[in-house]
Amino acid sequence: MKNGITHLFIPGPTNVPERVRRAMNVPMEDQRSAEFPDLTLPLFRDLKAVFRNTTGRVFMFPSSGTGAWEAAIQNTLSRGDKVLMSRFGQFSHLWASMAERLGLDVTCIDVEWGAGVPLADYERAIAQDRSHAIKAVFVTHNETATGVTSDVAGVRRLLDAHAHPAMLYVDGVSSIGSIDFRQDEWGVDCAIAGSQKGFMLPAGVAFLSISQKALEAHKAAAPKMERCYFSFADMIAANDTGYFPYTPPTTFFHGLRAALDLLAEEGLENVFARHYRLAEGVRRGVAALGLDLQAVAPQWQSDTVSAIRVPEGVDANAVLKIAYERYRTSFGAGLARLNGRVFRIGHLGDLNEGMCLTALSIAEMALVDAGARIELGAGVAAAQGWYRLANDAASRSAPLAVAAE
Repeated sequence: MKNGITHLFIPGPTNVPERVRRAMNVPMEDQRSAEFPDLTLPLFRDLKAVFRNTTGRVFMFPSSGTGAWEAAIQNTLSRGDKVLMSRFGQFSHLWASMAERLGLDVTCIDVEWGAGVPLADYERAIAQDRSHAIKAVFVTHNETATGVTSDVAGVRRLLDAHAHPAMLYVDGVSSIGSIDFRQDEWGVDCAIAGSQKGFMLPAGVAFLSISQKALEAHKAAAPKMERCYFSFADMIAANDTGYFPYTPPTTFFHGLRAALDLLAEEGLENVFARHYRLAEGVRRGVAALGLDLQAVAPQWQSDTVSAIRVPEGVDANAVLKIAYERYRTSFGAGLARLNGRVFRIGHLGDLNEGMCLTALSIAEMALVDAGARIELGAGVAAAQGWYRLANDAASRSAPLAVAAE
């Protein structure tokens, strides 16, 4: 007999708040009724606020984030267009592979799995491109496989410094709604997010927020790369009146309404601060156990997921198996070349300090059971110390950096 809950600490799908789950418990409705736009039009408006997009528009595609990757490329670029990308984890690798398969001329810079977007290499490529052959620059904001966050604003600065007109595409699937993201300020033309991460919803809907510049590129690219299901033109024609060109996930929209309300009530700045606070506790716990993160330096460490390297002689897959079978807890597996070498703790979405302490305590037990020589309780104690200081500082409105000293 299994009592209690099965703990979910993967970096997506994340835990769905009870308020969101209840909101989706509604009868089926007519997606062509006169009242349907009363639900959908405010969703488009409030999604733009999460992306911090005031001048463009946002699309909702019934798909995973991969669908929005494809929609962004198909609607704004043409076969043979030259683009600049980088690979430093499984998801940045997959995005580059998609770009190649869709016929783009991809210059891809390979980076150590544990670092992020190589600004110096990007700047060299941009500076050398005096004819402006590069049509788009791609950034994986948060590489979920390695627990690495990259500097999107830094890419925008180097583009501006060289007056380069390339569009900027950002995969924010595991960052937007959890980590600071500013589409207008950073000049992001296509920003992709997924429902199952910081938006605290089930998987199944991808969000694509685009700039006016991307809309203009769409018009220019219209005859040069075919699309159907992901057509901007079809979506715009229907979305402007609150409808969709095909049957949308109507019950999902009620959950999205609740999720957006939760984010607004907490306030985005508070959401970002909470994710930093929780992530830092996990990082301090990992360090106290004598373990390393896959992120090779603090500047790369993600506030939504930590990829933890297991000690020599320990199989990360054994840690995952033990955690699930003995302690009813799911952690994220190591992907591709990191399989068996890391396990991942997702700390994003509907999460608090107690949940992170649970994740650390079960990770400790699973590690010891898998043969790791660590001190049980050391990671939890370190995280507890941080959370107490951080919350005390927050209650006094004091800077977290002061509390950490």
